Amino acid sequence: MVDMDLEKYFDTVNQSKLIEVLSRTIKDGRVISLVHKYLRAGVVIRKRFEETEVGVPQGGPLSPILSNIMLNELDKELERRGHRFVRYADDMMIFCKSRRSAKRTLNNILPFIEKKLFLKVNREKTVVDYVGKVKFLGFRFTK
Repeated sequence: MVDMDLEKYFDTVNQSKLIEVLSRTIKDGRVISLVHKYLRAGVVIRKRFEETEVGVPQGGPLSPILSNIMLNELDKELERRGHRFVRYADDMMIFCKSRRSAKRTLNNILPFIEKKLFLKVNREKTVVDYVGKVKFLGFRFTK
């Protein structure tokens, strides 16, 4: 099993890629423009305004939806490759029959995540292990 961690997901989402993904299904340019403005609106940190050129505002009303839209691209790719997996927001487990298969799966999916979706996998927190030894959202899988 692969327990994958996306590094600082909400802070590093590539806005151009997200807009591209949205544009494939939303044909109304006004909606795309509105989402783009939302992403670029900036944030106030310690009473100082900062522009947002990357990422999705955490805690914002659209953040969970935009996150799932972006990571749905990964879901579709994993399904296309015949993998079984579970994902909640940016937490994900990919189930494999052996450790060797899990390592191969991880190595094969990394280029898609990093080069196609422009996301970064945290290699220190991503592990290949027996499913019973890993927690997912605070739960363990047991027989």
